[in-house]
Amino acid sequence: MTNMEAVRPAPDASLGSRRAWLGLAVLVLPVLLVSMDVSVLFLALPTLTVDLDPSASEQLWILDIYGFLIAGLLITMGNLGDRIGRRRILLAGAAVFGIASVIAAFAPSAAVLIAARALMGIGGATLLPSSLSLISTLFADAKQRATAIGVWTAFFAGGSAVGPIIGGVLLHHFWWGSVFLINVPVLLILFALGPILLPEHRSTSLGPLDLPSVALSIGGILPLVYAVKHAAEHGIDTTALVIGLIGVVVLTLFVRRQRHLKEPLLDLALFGRGQFSVAIGSSLAGMMSLAAMSYLASIYLQSVTGRDPLIAALLGIPMAIAVFIFSMTGAQVGHRFGVRLTFAMALFASAIGNLMLLGVGVDGGLAWYVAGSAIAGIGYGITFTLVSEVAVSSVPPERAGSAVGISETSFELGNALGLALLGSLAAVVFRSGGSFESTLGETLARDGDQPAIVDAARESFVNGMHAATTVGAVILVAMAIIVLVATPKGR
Repeated sequence: MTNMEAVRPAPDASLGSRRAWLGLAVLVLPVLLVSMDVSVLFLALPTLTVDLDPSASEQLWILDIYGFLIAGLLITMGNLGDRIGRRRILLAGAAVFGIASVIAAFAPSAAVLIAARALMGIGGATLLPSSLSLISTLFADAKQRATAIGVWTAFFAGGSAVGPIIGGVLLHHFWWGSVFLINVPVLLILFALGPILLPEHRSTSLGPLDLPSVALSIGGILPLVYAVKHAAEHGIDTTALVIGLIGVVVLTLFVRRQRHLKEPLLDLALFGRGQFSVAIGSSLAGMMSLAAMSYLASIYLQSVTGRDPLIAALLGIPMAIAVFIFSMTGAQVGHRFGVRLTFAMALFASAIGNLMLLGVGVDGGLAWYVAGSAIAGIGYGITFTLVSEVAVSSVPPERAGSAVGISETSFELGNALGLALLGSLAAVVFRSGGSFESTLGETLARDGDQPAIVDAARESFVNGMHAATTVGAVILVAMAIIVLVATPKGR
């Protein structure tokens, strides 16, 4: 018996045929929900703000506590799934995710919504690694497995892009809580078909999970990000410095512990491989810029141009289509032109798309947004597919599982950092433009009857959006140059 003992039916032809593909269809459902819920609130935020009246800090926590908990727990939940069973933890996580979605839909206050989003993050962290791991169990054939992983990646990458669209359609007909309730019927399908179509799989050779590492990873990431958000809202003060220092110290302890563990939560040796580090850096850069663009564009379309959520959602369709299609075909493009060149050009395309948003203004330039977001979507789709391929192929087969876990973590962490860092940059530029409230929505609510202040606030928000997307483009270009320099030619 091998070290990875499978608690599942004996392999047969069905695992590579219709049953396997039906199983994949079930697996991508939670992946789509987890990814979609990162961005589904972008369009709902203006109407949610009216009902719950969250502060500027609470608004950011509503958006990114979900992503940060997913990022912090992905590797932990992947390790836990290996020990107790991947299908088991998939279904358990789906239950937590569904219950939290209902709580979020009917949240009476911003604090309750933040808590529900945190619980959704915990549930979501179980769904991603277990679903991707089960693909390897379903598909024994390498070619079919590669195709299945491409489909998984497309749904994962496309979910973030399609989230605002689905949110806009729901908001056009229902209240903001409907963006969470849509999760429930999808999860019911998973509960009904998962036990039938998905095999169980667990390891019997791994030791107990290192709980101190889990605590240190979360205890380091959250304080550090809170410090960044606090500094963006209130300036660099004693609170920001002290909390930020706590985060750095805890993360340092986490890294030191991983170096001495026989079975570390995070295998730091992987980062000594150039290709692996390049892949992780690209996913961070890509998701940071994508999250900031999607978030700020959603506010721009509604609060600056005055469009309703449905129209704003429809304007995001070109980008969503581009991300989804090129996620499906990114690996083929990489094989034809070489991973190194394709990676770099995809990052450059994303940067160009972000820079095209400089053509967007208060009174016009909407075509620049549609074209720019679509071009960026092409780059993002290719990048995200290549990240998984390069991350896995750059490490020995026995470390592929750990590499995938880190890759997924980088996606979620990049999304959360984009909201925290680039979103905060846009907020700083916005507030520097005049005596405004903390957000554009609050300013419009307070001074909506004063045209001069409204015009100035909208202009200042556009300036902040330009600053954030430009910095996002610079990060993408820098990462593209690193890819060209660090990746050997011919790969």
